[in-house]
Amino acid sequence: MEQLMESRGTGQDRPETGSTGAVRDSAAYDMGSGEIARARGFVREFLADARSLHGLPVSARAMDVAQLVVSELATNVCKYAPGPCLLDLEADEDLLTITMWDSGSVLPAASQADPRRAGQHGLEIVLMVCRSFEVRREPVGKRVRVQMSLLDDPHGDPAGQVSW
Repeated sequence: MEQLMESRGTGQDRPETGSTGAVRDSAAYDMGSGEIARARGFVREFLADARSLHGLPVSARAMDVAQLVVSELATNVCKYAPGPCLLDLEADEDLLTITMWDSGSVLPAASQADPRRAGQHGLEIVLMVCRSFEVRREPVGKRVRVQMSLLDDPHGDPAGQVSW
């Protein structure tokens, strides 16, 4: 499907930097399966710009994990709320906030653990790699907001994660 709009901050060629030093960018999609790759690419470009143009620390692992998280969130939109989708990104110091809005009214919920279940582990993965997860109903649809670290600790694990 055709991408509806891609907003680059203030319309310039690079993400917007707010007065707080945060780097922000947004994109809108008519979410079909082909748009998942475009959303991943949007995150990759955003983080590369945040690192090279704004000097934010973005580890290689954070780059990969952010794309995985957006891929899982976008996949859920395709499966349960196909149609318009808004993706907002904000990076500030060592934290990335990913917010995705869609028109679906059903709130996501992680399935019970079942080693025999094939698939449907996307939300479990997101919950495992992110520092926070929040879902809010909107007048139309819902908004999912996650936060993740842009840094790795000395052991290679995402900063802020607790060992089991």
